[in-house]
Amino acid sequence: MAVRDALLSILLVGPAYGFQLHGELAARTGGRRAINVGQTYGTLDRLAERGLIEPAGETDDGLPLHRLTEAGRVAALAWLHGTDASVSDPWDETVERVLIASSLPGVSLTSILGTERERWAARRHAAQATAEASARLEPAAPPAASVLTRHAGAIDAARAAALIDWLDEIAAARPAPFGFSPERPRRGRRPAAQPATQPASA
Repeated sequence: MAVRDALLSILLVGPAYGFQLHGELAARTGGRRAINVGQTYGTLDRLAERGLIEPAGETDDGLPLHRLTEAGRVAALAWLHGTDASVSDPWDETVERVLIASSLPGVSLTSILGTERERWAARRHAAQATAEASARLEPAAPPAASVLTRHAGAIDAARAAALIDWLDEIAAARPAPFGFSPERPRRGRRPAAQPATQPASA
């Protein structure tokens, strides 16, 4: 999971400030995704540069709030509905996508679970086919190589089956979505102070 996708998705709840998003990311992934605060702020800066978030005022004590632009909303929903981050591990991508989606009010978890289940059923089928094909070719292939191919396909099929079982558990549990935590972190990055202007000389 790319941190940018997670932060965009969390902002579907509403405007938030940087350190708040940092805490929400950990909470909404069940503690699986803990990053340093600098990475959170760096990601928010890049999202702003790409036009995916924009300023949304500030808190009563001066912390700058961020909100999604329309392009950011489109990107968040695309990720939630199955667009994987580049060079991501499919297992982690699915687990963290589902955990975050299950916490978001107004998001169709049923639809997301259905999409993920289809993807992992296809992966299980492909892995099983690879294992079966290697078994059929075993007499003609170097034994060590064919055995390893068969075992690799078997573990990929088992991994897919395990994730499908987990998705079914989530569907049965129906976790309740929630808004932002009312607890206020003590930290937060405030805008840099503007240099004082010198009075014009007479």
